[in-house]
Amino acid sequence: MLQEIVISGFGGQGVLSMGKILAYSGIMEDKEVSWFPAYGPEQRGGTANVTVIISDESISSPVVNQYDIAIVLNQPSLEKFEGRVKPGGTLIYDGYGIHKKVERRDINVYRINAMDESMKMNNTKVFNMIVLGGLLKISPMVEVENVMEGLKKSLPERHHKLLPMNEEAILRGMEIIQLEQKAV
Repeated sequence: MLQEIVISGFGGQGVLSMGKILAYSGIMEDKEVSWFPAYGPEQRGGTANVTVIISDESISSPVVNQYDIAIVLNQPSLEKFEGRVKPGGTLIYDGYGIHKKVERRDINVYRINAMDESMKMNNTKVFNMIVLGGLLKISPMVEVENVMEGLKKSLPERHHKLLPMNEEAILRGMEIIQLEQKAV
């Protein structure tokens, strides 16, 4: 198993955190993992992306030109990464941040209305966990239990009271992700 994933959006959307939690989860399952963040000088509002590679075998390089999965959370990310998904690969997008349709027909396209759902849950901070849940529904590369352990490791102890809400968000993401287009 080899999954090369890019997660991209604006700073403040939890892009880097989502990648870190996914990486921790892979480590807990004794998989080979690479976590490679990229972001501009702005912390919030600037663009951010992270490449995560999870594999059963050694990873030769953290640099990836084409991805198995791209998660795009805003229009600039769609424009940058749509063309870099491998044919037959997967693109996941949040309906709130994308205004122009995906043009490629050789990839699987999933929509997840994570921002809308996080507002229904009265906590937009779980947005990224809803997206992560959607990813794990269509590509169960790690177990949810290990995601929760990864989240526990990445959150300061004073925030551990938020773990049940985050788990609820992950499970909700698994329920609401929708296939829009199957690769031809």
